[in-house]
Amino acid sequence: MTNMTTTTNMSTPFRVIIISTGGTIEKTYCELGGVLSNQINVLDVLLAQLELDGVEVSRLSLMNKDSLDMTDDDLELIVASVREVLAEHDGVVVVHGTDRLADTGDLLHERMPSLNKPVVLTGAMRPFELRQTDAIQNITEALLAVQLLEPGIWCVMHNKAMRFPGVRKDRNRLTLVKD
Repeated sequence: MTNMTTTTNMSTPFRVIIISTGGTIEKTYCELGGVLSNQINVLDVLLAQLELDGVEVSRLSLMNKDSLDMTDDDLELIVASVREVLAEHDGVVVVHGTDRLADTGDLLHERMPSLNKPVVLTGAMRPFELRQTDAIQNITEALLAVQLLEPGIWCVMHNKAMRFPGVRKDRNRLTLVKD
């Protein structure tokens, strides 16, 4: 069980920044090719559907890639971006492809061992554009969790909050798990 903290001053909004990197959550269907691919950002459409009273959300779009296509330089850019935005925000949510989400979480944990704010990584197994998607649930959970979790690097998906290190993708269960 994790110790949780809450925002005590409700007159000041909780400032969270969402760093988007692409992944399945943002895949859209291309009718010409008949494939799902990362072509446009869909997070703004998803966020517009949520009631976010007391939360001030800003966005930083770093890239729109399937995480299997991310390079080591891309992962370094994510780490540098998280480090840069932390000073101006109360928490950070990184929207990431699930195939390399654990790699990024481990790297953030290694490079930023003593945080004073929470950083939450999330993604989806099924694109937001599909009728049966976990995208809305995972973004909603991440936005709540970043306000409640203690400082550190976290993965929040499928009704679980897991602290790094030790998070990995379980391809058989189609979720992320904690070892």
